[in-house]
Amino acid sequence: MSIDRLVALARLAERCAVELEAPLERYLALVQRTLQGGGTVFFAGNGGSAAHAQHMATEYVVRYQPIARRAARAIALSTDVSLITAAANDLGFEMVYARQIEALARPGDLLVLVSTSGNSANLIRAAHAARSYEVGIVGLLGGDGGRLRELVDVAIVIPSGDAAMVQEVQLAVDHYVCSVIEPTL
Repeated sequence: MSIDRLVALARLAERCAVELEAPLERYLALVQRTLQGGGTVFFAGNGGSAAHAQHMATEYVVRYQPIARRAARAIALSTDVSLITAAANDLGFEMVYARQIEALARPGDLLVLVSTSGNSANLIRAAHAARSYEVGIVGLLGGDGGRLRELVDVAIVIPSGDAAMVQEVQLAVDHYVCSVIEPTL
């Protein structure tokens, strides 16, 4: 790996820290309001973004820093293979997350959609389902934000077409949010 890539990643992260301050504060407020109100934060993504979703749900349920605190209500919608394959087979892959939102989400919950493109059909359908259930929606997106940018309450768009760098900054963003929220638990 060339050191230039690390420098480019650091510059992208620094740019995001400056340019995305307002949406980051709104994201923080939504997570805090959701968890303090007894709601659940749902995470969803595809591929590496599904791994991100699972990672972040774990940080909230177990812990991010080694401090004693209560568990926070968080679920990654990408973890139930039987449910995902049944929904994909019976309803179509675009419904695998929307169906779970229909079953599990309640008004006051929050859905965090993680996507490098913002154009995944299953995440778009999940956003529509969340909206109909009065669930808040945050998009951690890359590039120009894709179609999801217009469907979410808060769009945090990492301005890069490099999917790997987008994912790295998205994880840093979520770790930042978790680090601020965790002491309030």
